Amino acid sequence: MRKLRMSELERLNVEEFQRANKLPVIVILDRVRSLHNVGSIFRTADAFRVEEIHLCGLTATPPHPEMDKTALGATESVVWKEFSETSEAVEEARQKGYAVFAVEQTTDRVWLDHFDASQYSGVAIIMGHEVTGVDADLLPLVDGCIEIPQLGTKHSLNVSVSAGIVLWELFKALKSKLK
Repeated sequence: MRKLRMSELERLNVEEFQRANKLPVIVILDRVRSLHNVGSIFRTADAFRVEEIHLCGLTATPPHPEMDKTALGATESVVWKEFSETSEAVEEARQKGYAVFAVEQTTDRVWLDHFDASQYSGVAIIMGHEVTGVDADLLPLVDGCIEIPQLGTKHSLNVSVSAGIVLWELFKALKSKLK
């Protein structure tokens, strides 16, 4: 066994990525303030060939040197749109026929390991502010809430870590629908 060289990974270049079929997933970032978190989510979205990222409210937009440290160029490959209000991004996802889910801890949620994304033609997930989470005013607008099971003493995960976990599960469920 040996590690693969970069030349052996057969990765797409930006132009090939943009033409390639995408995972029918939209990531909606609701007021995510850390440029490193936003950059990391871009990089994860690139890895799973996510369709779009919607940057809402105070969420920073590319280009930005601090974001680029973690995005490593993914802001150039992943399509992104800016919205002043997260509700506008939710409405656009709905107009595309996507089911919309908040990744949040609520009284009425489904555990991520029980969430069946394969029943939807496309899924939009809302990832919230690092401290306050998804704005409570958005909850009436979603089809449901997804919670990542956690067994430790802390009540939450970093938003970019949460996005990575959820996107991996969505990739496994929806990869046959790459469009």
